[in-house]
Amino acid sequence: MTTSPSEEKEASMDSALAEETTGEDAKLAAVARWNLTSSVSQYLDLHMMFPLLEYVDSLISTDAIQYSSSDVAAARLSLLRPTHMVDYAMDIYRELHGLDAEIPLEMEEQKSKVYEKMAELKSDKGCKAFEDLFANDEVRNKLIRDNEWNLAALSTNSEYNITPEVIDTYRQLAKFNFDCGDYRSSGDMLTKILSLYAVPPLPKDDKDGEDIDDRLEQKQKEQQLKRNTGNPKVYYLTSINPSLLQLLWGKLSCEILVENWEEASTALTAVQLSIEQLCNTKQMEPLEALKQRTWLLHWSLFVFWNNSGSKGLESMVELFFTEKYLHAITTNAPHLLRYLTAAVLLCKRRLAKSASMSSGRHSNLSGMEARRLMKDLVRVMHNCEYTDPIVEFVDCLCVKFDFEGAQKKLSECQEVLDADFFLCKQTALFMEEARVFVFENYCRIHHKIDLGVLGNKLAMDQESAERWIVDLIRNALLDAKIDAEEGCVVMGTDVPSIYEQVMDKTKDLNLRSSALTQNLRSFVSEARKEKAKKARAALEDAEY
Repeated sequence: MTTSPSEEKEASMDSALAEETTGEDAKLAAVARWNLTSSVSQYLDLHMMFPLLEYVDSLISTDAIQYSSSDVAAARLSLLRPTHMVDYAMDIYRELHGLDAEIPLEMEEQKSKVYEKMAELKSDKGCKAFEDLFANDEVRNKLIRDNEWNLAALSTNSEYNITPEVIDTYRQLAKFNFDCGDYRSSGDMLTKILSLYAVPPLPKDDKDGEDIDDRLEQKQKEQQLKRNTGNPKVYYLTSINPSLLQLLWGKLSCEILVENWEEASTALTAVQLSIEQLCNTKQMEPLEALKQRTWLLHWSLFVFWNNSGSKGLESMVELFFTEKYLHAITTNAPHLLRYLTAAVLLCKRRLAKSASMSSGRHSNLSGMEARRLMKDLVRVMHNCEYTDPIVEFVDCLCVKFDFEGAQKKLSECQEVLDADFFLCKQTALFMEEARVFVFENYCRIHHKIDLGVLGNKLAMDQESAERWIVDLIRNALLDAKIDAEEGCVVMGTDVPSIYEQVMDKTKDLNLRSSALTQNLRSFVSEARKEKAKKARAALEDAEY
């Protein structure tokens, strides 16, 4: 039986369409496989999960990931049950079951209980008295000057009667507001509670009519009080205990959820320092500290990747490379290697640009720091049982020098970046910096490169590749020149400066000196033992 040309053409078109569909399905499956939402969510507060699930929903709407929107909505509804955001839960329920669906009686009862509890907490006289006292700046500043703005002093003052029970109720109200989704109000309340345990610098009194004698008297009074302020990086707290650490965690979560990244960065530092202080004072077991550091690393992703323009990524790399936090990554959360790899790649280029714009010792230090970051990253990659296209891209370039493999992984990187909640805003920048990184490594092992070949490596035509390289040379990011006649790029010789050579040769000087001294001592000790042994043998021979 024969087939007509039209039937053959139709069959070939069906086959091509099937292959295209299969390829698209494989792409979506790969994106789903590298999605870290489930891994990251284990170390996040329930409220932090909602932005991640909303982003997953947006990927589903654009057919960028193989998930069901109804499954995501069901997950959000399940996460809402322990909270007090009943109105939001009802909206999700209608999204799942239709706009005309009847709300379950259980939800209606929960809503009534939430409003009743809120009214009860807000009507507490002690909480209202504390709010009024804090709002009175004149009285509060006077109490601060007299060292009486603390729980011990306020609880014994019958005029205010702010007892530990009042502050505990106020803390419950802050937590209740948080569970209702009022993060800003909750954060402000936690700040007020923390102020009771803080010793900040004395407030300045700038009254124009103040007499000089009054100023002298105030100065003498301050000296008599011998006021020792708390740590400014931990909201001026003078000491830390587990209860205060919980308040600091709450403060950090509030600032993250209202997207106040500068204040969230401050809160992140406060939590980090508090964990270390509790460990140093033996108030926290090592295993608990490891768990707390793992949680902090995950929460920090919100802060660093949303504040990347203000040295956020540099701070992230510094934190992640700290020995104790690196231990948390390799032990509990190897998937965080993705974010460390992306941050190092972007920071490396910033340091390289900084070095190119500087001169002298600062330039040398920046260049050395960039190379050190990559070496440290490769070391961590070997100790981490995790891989994805972003990690494999760096491995191909820095370890295997497999440029074809790196090019293939780079195309997969874009899909991973687009589907990642934290990295999606950095996709364009990452791809540009990765392209430069490929070019840099290719140039290290070649002196002269054909523009046509280079264009193929960078997925550009020869003219575009030439313009791109000219821009790099113009911005002082590349030591090279273009030979127009031969149509190639001639690389400059990268000779290390005298400073770099001296630093490289002497970086292990102390270790080598110590080893040499130890070897010398061992040699002298062995020689003495051998000499004593021969002397004893000679004496024994003389006796016989």
